[in-house]
Amino acid sequence: MPQHQAVSHRPRRHRARARPVRRRRPSRRARVLRTLLALTGVLLLCGGAAAWYLYREMDSIGSSSALGSDAPKSKDGSTNILLMGLDTRKDQNGEELPADVLKKLHAGSSDIGGYNANTLILLHVPADGGKAKGFSIPRDDLVDIPGHGKDKIKKAYGLAKADEESKLRSQGVTDQRKLEHAGREAGRQSQIRTVREFLGVPVDHFAELSLSGFYRLADALDGVEVCLNKPVKDRYSGADFPAGRQKLDGQEALAFVRQRHGLERGDLDRTRRQQAFLASALHQANSLGTLTNPARLLDLKDVVKDNVVLDKGWGVFDFVRQAKNLTGGKVEFTTLPVESFAKHNGEDVNIVDRDLIRRRVQEQVGRDKGEKQEKGHSKAPASSDGTPEPDSDSGTPQQQIDGGGVPCVD
Repeated sequence: MPQHQAVSHRPRRHRARARPVRRRRPSRRARVLRTLLALTGVLLLCGGAAAWYLYREMDSIGSSSALGSDAPKSKDGSTNILLMGLDTRKDQNGEELPADVLKKLHAGSSDIGGYNANTLILLHVPADGGKAKGFSIPRDDLVDIPGHGKDKIKKAYGLAKADEESKLRSQGVTDQRKLEHAGREAGRQSQIRTVREFLGVPVDHFAELSLSGFYRLADALDGVEVCLNKPVKDRYSGADFPAGRQKLDGQEALAFVRQRHGLERGDLDRTRRQQAFLASALHQANSLGTLTNPARLLDLKDVVKDNVVLDKGWGVFDFVRQAKNLTGGKVEFTTLPVESFAKHNGEDVNIVDRDLIRRRVQEQVGRDKGEKQEKGHSKAPASSDGTPEPDSDSGTPQQQIDGGGVPCVD
């Protein structure tokens, strides 16, 4: 009998078919978040590229060797910066500014003004981060200019520039740009040396700003706020402003800092306006975050490249970092005293006491014990107290302008 194969009667198990898994669609909020993260990554990459572009563009501005590698330097970690406002209607190559720019400057033709340093401010930034000091030197102070005897301090630049260009022409140089660049370097050297010997303190860095730079700087900051104690109207500078606090555009700001007609103390009041403009501009740059915002710095790029010259080795970002130390009320401006007024070579000049001015500046700046005096000059006597010296023409202590806000001036 054949053996039959055992038949299993176990029920056959059927494998369940896998059902398709439905993925949950991300919520709208999640999609938005993911998109923002992606955009952030792109912006970071772009930001890095923008920062590199900004560095290259800003760091390529004009630099000068006029300070000299052997010039005396501050030895206590503090920094003295000379700000020079050049009263010229020409660009860095000695060429005329466009007619529409000259019209906005309201400063006459390009033949007017020469190369006078009409704004001279020494900024002292202490090493400990304390309040900085700004000393304004009135442009008509009668001082010793190396190689030219006594003359207005503002003329040190132009006199040296003319001498250098004349010397080069006698050697056969005819290229106007070469003459302009060499002449300006000689002018800077003379102006820096004149200020250094006049004040008896080192100049560690300098920044030169052209006349049109004032105008373009104010525009790049979206206007600069000023405050006037009374209304003014001056047809020479174009100043026509009501009393009180107000925001000025570039053209108006230039008129504000240039006005001297109709002011009680003329050039001395104009010096105070320059201080007020700088204090307000620093305050505004700080409040707008200009010095920490790459986008705003890019807006300033063209202004800096076309209108600013810094000493070689002191890059624009070093200047920006130094400027940040002057914002937020950390700077106080004073005008150096004038003894009397006189005529010199047919021109109005300010008679000043150099020893008194040296003592005043050195008391506030401080001197290193090992620092040598400028050759040919004796040490200024120490002051018996730290009180401000009076203005000889007014008999009252000098007023100061604080950089913490928008100061009111006449």
